[in-house]
Amino acid sequence: MLIIQLCFFDACISIILEQKFTMRIVSFIVFCMFINVSIAQNRAESEVKNTIIKFFDAFHKQDSVAINALVSKDIILQSIGKNKEGVVQLKEEKFNAFLKSIVSIPKDQNFEEKLLDFKIRVDGDMANAWTPYEFWVNGKFSHCGVNSFQLVKLDNAWKIIYLIDTRRKEGCN
Repeated sequence: MLIIQLCFFDACISIILEQKFTMRIVSFIVFCMFINVSIAQNRAESEVKNTIIKFFDAFHKQDSVAINALVSKDIILQSIGKNKEGVVQLKEEKFNAFLKSIVSIPKDQNFEEKLLDFKIRVDGDMANAWTPYEFWVNGKFSHCGVNSFQLVKLDNAWKIIYLIDTRRKEGCN
């Protein structure tokens, strides 16, 4: 009877160890899958962020060719602000008019849109970026707000398809 109990105990230990080993393998595989997804997500977020940084580099250099390379041909540009009476207005700007306004800024006028943060969300080939900013002209604060970018990955490159921003002079801290 003792031999049967020992054999049974040994078999139970073997099964438990085998199950623990199997669980370790399963846990390791799940961990690897999580790491792989996390790395891919971080890579996509980094690519989206770099697209936006390149957009603003081109913006500050008044480089319409470089800006054009970063946006879709059907990009939509909108701004939310208040008129003189304090009424909220939504304005849409044609992309060609936006480009003309950027390249027509006199070279002796210094302007900078300082991005303060990036909050990026990616789902496959679609991304959203939320970027609070301050806008400075000739070293003086002009206004602040938030940019909201919608991007799509087309032909293996992130393209900006929609950009809406807010503009205000108060509550900028």
